Amino acid sequence: MKKWIGWLSVLLIAVVAAGCSNQPAPEERFTAYVKEWNERNFDEMYKYLSKEAQEKVSKDEFTERYEKIYNDLEVKNLKVDFTTPEETEEKEGSIELPFSVTMDTIAGEITFDHTAVLQEEEREEAKNWFVSWDTTYIFPELEEGDTIGISTAPAKRGDILDQHGKPLATMGKVTEIGIIPAEMGEDKEKIIKQVSEVLGLSEEQIENALSASWVQPEHFVPIKKIPGDTNDVLEQATEIPSVNNRTVESRVYPLGEAAAHLIGYVGPITAEELEKAGGGYQSSDVIGKRGLEQVFEEKLKGQNGVKIVINKKDGTEKVLAETAVKDGENVQLTIDAGIQNEVFNELKDEAGTAAAIHPVSGETLALVSSPSFDPNVLSLGATAKDWEQLESDKKEPLVTRFKNGYAPGSVIKPITAAAALEAGAIDWKKTYDIQGLSWKKDSSWGGYSVTRVTEKNGPIDLETALVLSDNIYFAQAALDLGKDEFVKGLKAFGFEEDMPDFAYPLDQSTIGEIDSDIALADSAYGQGQVQMNIVHLAATYTPLINKGNMIQPVLVSGEDTGNVWKEGVMSEKTAADLEKALLKVVEDPSGTARSARIEGKRVAGKTGTAELKARQGEKGKENGFFVGYDTENPELLVAMMIEDVQGRGGSELAVEKVRNILE
Repeated sequence: MKKWIGWLSVLLIAVVAAGCSNQPAPEERFTAYVKEWNERNFDEMYKYLSKEAQEKVSKDEFTERYEKIYNDLEVKNLKVDFTTPEETEEKEGSIELPFSVTMDTIAGEITFDHTAVLQEEEREEAKNWFVSWDTTYIFPELEEGDTIGISTAPAKRGDILDQHGKPLATMGKVTEIGIIPAEMGEDKEKIIKQVSEVLGLSEEQIENALSASWVQPEHFVPIKKIPGDTNDVLEQATEIPSVNNRTVESRVYPLGEAAAHLIGYVGPITAEELEKAGGGYQSSDVIGKRGLEQVFEEKLKGQNGVKIVINKKDGTEKVLAETAVKDGENVQLTIDAGIQNEVFNELKDEAGTAAAIHPVSGETLALVSSPSFDPNVLSLGATAKDWEQLESDKKEPLVTRFKNGYAPGSVIKPITAAAALEAGAIDWKKTYDIQGLSWKKDSSWGGYSVTRVTEKNGPIDLETALVLSDNIYFAQAALDLGKDEFVKGLKAFGFEEDMPDFAYPLDQSTIGEIDSDIALADSAYGQGQVQMNIVHLAATYTPLINKGNMIQPVLVSGEDTGNVWKEGVMSEKTAADLEKALLKVVEDPSGTARSARIEGKRVAGKTGTAELKARQGEKGKENGFFVGYDTENPELLVAMMIEDVQGRGGSELAVEKVRNILE
């Protein structure tokens, strides 16, 4: 009997020992708690809290507090570290364990060391360890009753300047129209309706502004900002009872429509943009919406100053993290505001685009797309009516034309000529015997033929072909050159590649598919599938001035100028000979650009008309081109394209406008 009692005692001791060994050590419990903390599983963290802690804070309160603080502070890269200490001392069922926390916040890094207290408690007939949590676990300085505050010092957005320091985008004064609720009296609905009609806002938008939580009856409630020059709107608005105005600072664009596509505008950041930005922005910030405002957003924006503090119950504050305000940087362009304005004023009644460059330095002096829009209106908040007018306009004022590629028509002929001359397919004396206004290689072309505008029967040489812009000559020259050499020639001029280091993203100039002799012939005079953007087109004429080297266009002041993009696209002699021929295009009485003549100047240039049609025999839309410069003072080269010139003089429209600019 005693033997059985002995064995039973041993068994009971073993069971008790096993039960004790199943109880986690406090270090293991806190390690599990820290794991949930690092993963921001606040619901799970709550399960580890002591009874006393849970009596002070509910699960919802605990979870929501952590989530709100971490979200408001934009906490990222949270790292809670706990390493089991070499020695721990348990006192009356409690133990202290040191830990450290680091996190990145909207105001910079926050790091602290703290000590956790774990209490042994019995729950559901089992003992375990629980965290004696209080608010100091969030931040050691945060005591019950304290609050966390975030203050922001907004960074000043950098200016966009022209080469002379004139502002193209800057901070300036605008008018803000608002309502004083106390002065509305019993006419609230009537006034809201009137303001809605004058400012182009919905009545709901105005009501939402008036019902904001901060509004008091005597407060000025901002409704809409308007540019300083919209005096008629201001006058109509302020005639309405209770409507007032004040001057505030906002982003302004001194050149207005003239540089809108190039500079772009800023507007309130959207939820999608806020998420995509990945930090550094608040919902009240503005962001570049298009143009260089968008391209240089990171540089222009700067960095807001942010301070995170604990507001103590006694009125003092404890700074947790602080980032000093850093104003945005200015961006200075090679653009000349005067030339930009002048080019736009020539184009503004047309749909088209133009680039003006210094053909030796490569500086872009003007980059224009027309028609345009007022960035001051869009930046301050365009109404639905404003957007409807812009989007329904058949001339598409929102399209940035200088970014896009277009069939260049005959302005490509100097490039074709250079390629054929350098390859030895033609020379200046070689002629083609051309009869009539149309020509086709042979019967394999079926009903297709190349046509020309001027009928000059007999031998045609290269100079004559350039002066008269003879499509048939260049079609035959390209066939003698061959597809491979033609494509090689265009690629030597930068086709099928991005323009290096040009700040504004432009579409590549492309060759397209040349799958037949017809396609090769058409491509030679700028039809087929060839596409060129206007900046590249301007650049392809710079070898004529730079001994055969093509200059790299630049847009940002301070960047190296005069860099060669493509070296030796033609020989120095070919460049000189082509320039002489392009002088004749202007100076010869039969030249297609004779109206570009300017007294006291020697202008060289080339016209082009690109017809856009589905098939031969149809009459399609025509775009007119002209590229011109003063050969004796080559400081300004202008390339221009005007849409829909059919029946209006063709490329002559572009010739006259470029002449006015050069003059």
